[in-house]
Amino acid sequence: MIKIRIDIKKLGARILDALFLACCLLFLFFLMQLFCFTSFRIPSDSMEPALKDGDRILVNKMIKGARLFDVFAALDNEDVTIYRMPGWGSFKRNDILVFNFPYQMNRWDSVRMDVMQYYVKRCVALPGDTLEIRGGFYKVRGCDEQLGNYDAQQYLANLKHPEQYGIVVGTFPYDEQLGWTIREFGPLPIPQKGQMVMMNRTNCLLYRQLIGWEQKKKLRMEDGAILLGDSVVTQYRFQKDYYFVSGDNMANSQDSRYWGMLPEEYIVGKASRIWYSEDKFTEKPRWDRIMQKIK
Repeated sequence: MIKIRIDIKKLGARILDALFLACCLLFLFFLMQLFCFTSFRIPSDSMEPALKDGDRILVNKMIKGARLFDVFAALDNEDVTIYRMPGWGSFKRNDILVFNFPYQMNRWDSVRMDVMQYYVKRCVALPGDTLEIRGGFYKVRGCDEQLGNYDAQQYLANLKHPEQYGIVVGTFPYDEQLGWTIREFGPLPIPQKGQMVMMNRTNCLLYRQLIGWEQKKKLRMEDGAILLGDSVVTQYRFQKDYYFVSGDNMANSQDSRYWGMLPEEYIVGKASRIWYSEDKFTEKPRWDRIMQKIK
């Protein structure tokens, strides 16, 4: 009897040790997900060929630092303040970024984070860049780097009537006077924190959503004047950094060409590696894509 009791005590101690270890590992996994890496599944073909529908990707949060915010307030569609942990670098052109979509469904007139909707796109312009699309090809002034998916840009450049293929030709900011299209777009200066812009008609059209989001006031034109709330403004200094992003499958991608610029605060991190991939039709693993580095 004594021996049985001792064995039960030892077994109980081992179970408690195992539970404690499991809790520690679970907590460590949670911290890794929160501060270092997280995983997302690619649900569409908008980033083909770099990413395919069914890829599961690792997202590096440490480059700019992980975000901290009130998740419950965000789920209630409230404005939230987003804080970033210290990061070890900066995003670069052609990085593939995962981010919260900066507009609510069917509401592109004002910036608001959709905490339940994530997009994956390629960064083609950084804060402070001036972006253009000429003949269907992305260009950043002063930069000789090839931006985005060249083959997709070539495909759009060669189409005589893109609208006949279901491609939306008109783009942000949807102004007939500017007349921007998917083949002739810009120049669009991408705002950088501290950058000053003059408030004229064009800049009001380009930046009204961003300035409205920063100031929590509506920017509008009235009788030739630019009003922020009830005050006339002649210039504005940006408080945040912004990016321009594009899908690699440009003929089927809802990206910055259509809804505008992406606030840095909404970026989760950089997609770094495909850790698993599954064919959506056969549900079989794509072994050749597993642990592939994302380029």
